[in-house]
Amino acid sequence: MTKPFTPQRRAALRTLAAGAAALALPAVRAQGAWPTAKPIRLVIGFAPGGASDVITRVVAKGLSAQIGQQVIVENKPGAESTLAAIDVMRSPPDGYSLLMGTNTAMVAVPSLRPNPPYDTFKAFTPLSSMGEFSMFLAVSPQLPSNNLKEFLDHVAANPNKYNSASSNSASELAMLQLLGTRGGKVVNARYKGDPPALNDMIGGQIHMMFSTGTLMPSMVKDGRLRALVTLLPQRSPLLPDVPTAAELGLGSLTITPWAGFFGPAGMPPELAERISRELRTTIERPDVREQMQAQGFSGYGMTPADFTAFVKRQHEGFNKTVKENNVKFD
Repeated sequence: MTKPFTPQRRAALRTLAAGAAALALPAVRAQGAWPTAKPIRLVIGFAPGGASDVITRVVAKGLSAQIGQQVIVENKPGAESTLAAIDVMRSPPDGYSLLMGTNTAMVAVPSLRPNPPYDTFKAFTPLSSMGEFSMFLAVSPQLPSNNLKEFLDHVAANPNKYNSASSNSASELAMLQLLGTRGGKVVNARYKGDPPALNDMIGGQIHMMFSTGTLMPSMVKDGRLRALVTLLPQRSPLLPDVPTAAELGLGSLTITPWAGFFGPAGMPPELAERISRELRTTIERPDVREQMQAQGFSGYGMTPADFTAFVKRQHEGFNKTVKENNVKFD
């Protein structure tokens, strides 16, 4: 015989239903917990204080405000940022260890080294781009070059007479791509950073370089150097009078210094999409964009699929330029 639904029985059933829901809740949260479980590590392969570190901390602060969870920046400099990359590569793919990777660690190292420590597309989950660093062609006032055409024509007419400097693979390969449009040849010198290279350029030992730092614009403004072109997709507020490569008809130049976010391989697609969405929203925040621009950084996000395709194109561009110019990286 079925018992009648008395007020007491209805109350008991509600209590049982509530208890069942409470038991099921941890399982639901376990599936969609990010980012409630613990702070998020954002690992970067550069020392504190540089432009990369400053920009990463701007994004970390914005992301923390965006998702309501603490985002901790961990600096692991060394070995061309591979120490940071390997740290994240070996972490669980749960969204709590993310890498701010640049073209050096994520393209140059795995595609150009004889024994790379990882394959970017097998060891990591590309999440979103962060954007591109400023990259200007700086030349010594000693060169009779008031614009890019004069510069390229003069260098092409004087093969191996001038020296160029590079502090990373992107700047070296960008110079090779640019000079290759006119068949120009120079002698490249590798430096550990932009500041010593720029000092040598002012001193007359170096004649040209692609600089990615924020130090060079002040040298252009006071007349110690000239800037002839930027590889950013639009003019930089740091030097708004300097035209882009596209404006000058050099859209074929593909190598730029970029940064983006990666997780370990094996990250569930829905989690990667969620993190990517939060990162893209963070980059679009007015306060974040303003601080990025102050560092000469052009911020923009990409979906995981678009970012993966972008990184693959960068691999292809690096490899093509290296092969055409017989560049050797130790």
